[in-house]
Amino acid sequence: MKCAICRQGETHAGKVTVTLQREETTVILKGVPAEICDSSGEYYLSEQITSNVLERAEIAVGKGVEVEILQFAA
Repeated sequence: MKCAICRQGETHAGKVTVTLQREETTVILKGVPAEICDSSGEYYLSEQITSNVLERAEIAVGKGVEVEILQFAA
């Protein structure tokens, strides 16, 4: 698909690191499957992957973690 940001690059399957922050909690997920633009580097997550990432972040916030680094596993 064409990149929605740069409108020039094409996306391809790959893995990215996603960092989320809410208040005092930072969650870093490595190896997240995504479509990555070959021009801008912008990435896109599927609805299912996004849901999984957000669920993991909510768990970390609920535990009161300051920083959590996880390897993504679907």
